[in-house]
Amino acid sequence: MDTLTVRSNSLPMLILKGSSIAALTFALLGTITALWQNPFFFRMTPTSGFEVVLLFLQAVMFGVYFSVPTEYCSTKTLSTGGVLGFLGFACPVCNKILLYVFGAELLLSYLEPARLYLAVIGTLIISLALYIKLKNYRSIVRQV
Repeated sequence: MDTLTVRSNSLPMLILKGSSIAALTFALLGTITALWQNPFFFRMTPTSGFEVVLLFLQAVMFGVYFSVPTEYCSTKTLSTGGVLGFLGFACPVCNKILLYVFGAELLLSYLEPARLYLAVIGTLIISLALYIKLKNYRSIVRQV
């Protein structure tokens, strides 16, 4: 990425882009995982309260991550955190792929008690990816 690309992204556009991505991520993942009642999906296990907070944190970090222009990024780290976070706040029995592979008894016995930890680990991994991206951004800005 050259310095022209970094300078051409105005701050209001970056804020709009990040806010849009965060809002879309929050609404889409919250609806898919049925963290609130909606006509499309329903949840078979009750929420514990931490899911919405962690989803909000992850959505905000996704928005910031995708609005920061850099040449190098850590998308594998971000993807790993996103998958772990999704498994953390999603309903384990509602996920058909996991249900077919592992069975309901195994999911409710082992995944359900570990969901909070998966969501927290996923959030921490996303924050690590965001830290790496911001560090790369700072090095590009210093070169300008």
